Amino acid sequence: MIEKVQAMTNSSAATAPSPSDLDESATMTVADALKIILANSYAVYLKTKNFHWHVSGPYFRDYHLLLDEQAAEILAATDAMAERARKTGNTTIRSIGDIARHQTIKDNDAEFVTPQDMLTELRADNLHMVESLRRAKDVADQAKDNATSGLIDTWTDEAERRAWFLFEVSR
Repeated sequence: MIEKVQAMTNSSAATAPSPSDLDESATMTVADALKIILANSYAVYLKTKNFHWHVSGPYFRDYHLLLDEQAAEILAATDAMAERARKTGNTTIRSIGDIARHQTIKDNDAEFVTPQDMLTELRADNLHMVESLRRAKDVADQAKDNATSGLIDTWTDEAERRAWFLFEVSR
């Protein structure tokens, strides 16, 4: 019975049309750009949570709350990123290893990072996200993928806001 269901699922998936009316090769390019954005989002999310857990010093409470808020915002965007790739008929990130293969943001495994260095590094990472998002927007615009382009505008604004807050609290 299981074999029958798998055979039916495999054969129908191979012949099923894309759920999108966009050009298939263009959506693959957009999906590739979304994988990088998603992988980077998870990398920045985990680093933000790492710093949230390990921050110390006289501004502990303020930094702890700020980083938790920023981590939640980043994590909230990941579902829409992955689902956008799926809506175009493509796949997305599948595992931690997949994230590692696609991320362009460096991890930080240091035993101790000063609060100032945490804020500076996260600001740089969010600005890196902005650059990645702008490249992805160019790809989406070339593919005439208005929906992805619009979502990217929102994610760019959020990353710029996070970078701004990190800049202001670290002055």
